[in-house]
Amino acid sequence: MSNDILKVVFVLPFFFLFMLHLQSSKGATYNVITYGAKPDGKSDSTKPFLKAWSAACKSTSASTIKVPKGRYLLKAIQFKGPCKTRITFQISGTLVAPSDYRLIGNSGSWILFLQVNRVSVFGGTLDAKGAAFWACRNSGKTCPPGARSLTFNWANDVIVSGLTSINSQVTHLVINSCKNVQVRNVKLVAPDKSPNTDGIHVQGSNGVTITGCTLKTGDDCISIGPDTTNLYMSQIKCGPGHGVSIGSLARDYNEGGVQNITLTDSVFTGSDNGVRIKTWARPSTSFVKNVLFQNIVMRNVDNPILIDQNYCPDNIGCPNKHSGVKISGITYKNIQGTSTTQQAVIFECSRVNPCKGIKLQDIKLTYMNKPATSSCKNIDGSSTGISIPTSCL
Repeated sequence: MSNDILKVVFVLPFFFLFMLHLQSSKGATYNVITYGAKPDGKSDSTKPFLKAWSAACKSTSASTIKVPKGRYLLKAIQFKGPCKTRITFQISGTLVAPSDYRLIGNSGSWILFLQVNRVSVFGGTLDAKGAAFWACRNSGKTCPPGARSLTFNWANDVIVSGLTSINSQVTHLVINSCKNVQVRNVKLVAPDKSPNTDGIHVQGSNGVTITGCTLKTGDDCISIGPDTTNLYMSQIKCGPGHGVSIGSLARDYNEGGVQNITLTDSVFTGSDNGVRIKTWARPSTSFVKNVLFQNIVMRNVDNPILIDQNYCPDNIGCPNKHSGVKISGITYKNIQGTSTTQQAVIFECSRVNPCKGIKLQDIKLTYMNKPATSSCKNIDGSSTGISIPTSCL
């Protein structure tokens, strides 16, 4: 399937979704200040936001919840469906978490959309004030697990556009068990040493498009979990962070696979990894297939191209020391730039399930102004066009 056709397959559904939003945006409007929210950053606005949501959710016409300029303090909050029609959050202000990280740290999610369809979030800033939580994590003390800043669980036909999220306790944005989600022009920022502050995590979802996003995090810019299909990513700016990662997979034996994944026209700057596939070194029903990484620039990236099927922290929980995840049909096309390590291409595939159908086309990666090197284990594939470093396939 050509790249142009792939773009149509991925993008066309979201064009119609956006047109539907435009057509249905005229309707009831609910201003959170009317329901008692105060934009002072100190008064608890959780209940007023829930009241506005309840009214919008019951409305029979398309609804807009307006959040004017200012700072609104929110504790852990859940916007639950199903609702009668489309709801748009139009955020002009900043949503702030409590200063005491424990007030949301045990909730799992700070702002959660649950079992709701046709919801859009436009603009605004989320400030989870994660620094005190990271300090707890780094101190070795007993800490809560942490809250993801914005989560969509079992939600369909979703748009997130123009949002900024800073200082998440853990992951900024989670898309779990969803269909037809569009994330565009979001900016997700946390310090490069902040633990587990992934940018976007997608799992169990179908038909997700992520475009025009700037992701500067302490963990993966985008992480892709089990049972993810038809994910299209373009114009991503990643770094600092751990790159774009499929996995880790095979945490559990019975896991859905990852397939039909595209990352194109993106730039990695100073990240620990570029494009990575990571699996635990233990048995699994999972797989990775039909993946395209193309038109990517690497700027001082530690591991620009990496498949690691030997993931096993502290050598615990990997009784057979090999991965059951089957990896096939992975294409790397027009990837250029600089590596901070001499070995810029590393394929460490499973000795029991070797990688198959791996294609390298027009790769040009250098290390200290010289050609980098590559390493291959348990892999079958081909290389065409420019091959710097010299292909080990």
